[in-house]
Amino acid sequence: MMDRIKVVVADENPIFREGLCRLLEDENDLEAVGTAADGQEAVRLTKQVLPDVAIIDVAMPMVNGIEAATHIKAACPDTAILMMSAYRHESYMLASLRAGATGYLLKNVSLRDLVNAIRLVHAGEGVFDLKVAGKMLRRAAGDKGEERRNLKGLRQRELEVLRLVAKGLGNKEIAAELVVSERTVQTHLVNIFRKLRVTSRTAAVFTALNEGWLNLDELPSKEER
Repeated sequence: MMDRIKVVVADENPIFREGLCRLLEDENDLEAVGTAADGQEAVRLTKQVLPDVAIIDVAMPMVNGIEAATHIKAACPDTAILMMSAYRHESYMLASLRAGATGYLLKNVSLRDLVNAIRLVHAGEGVFDLKVAGKMLRRAAGDKGEERRNLKGLRQRELEVLRLVAKGLGNKEIAAELVVSERTVQTHLVNIFRKLRVTSRTAAVFTALNEGWLNLDELPSKEER
């Protein structure tokens, strides 16, 4: 029997929590292992049960979702975080990514799409509301002809690594491209994350796009993906 993906649901709305948990129990590969009504409880519960995925609402009492995600990712780095929000704000998505979230969806998403998103973030895939992500990308495209802003101390080699990450290459492929070891690539990534104050590759790329350090033509096309 396959191991089920353990999920924690943190949301102030009890109807949402209970409805999603019931839906998860109908899936052979998913299991709800706990719920939380506020950010503080979400952090405590996640540390206790160590779920594979934590679904966290951005706007929660006690501790907001973004702050909760930051604490969870620091204590439970293997837990994938899927942020939910009622608001289509770019700043919320960017802050969520910087907190370590792998996905960001609006709360009007269908429950079926949400269930599929859980599987994707557990597999390490980024899942984002297209309209919010699109606004961020259009802003980055608007900066295309402008002088790029300060790179917060990124070295040339670190910027090369970041560009290859944006193209969807893994550590092994980046190492081959730059003719360095995988350990060297990992060291560069650690330095990039520290300088950009992010905790994931996806967050680093979105930050670079949002700041105008990367252009849309540095991302893979649909044919290349």
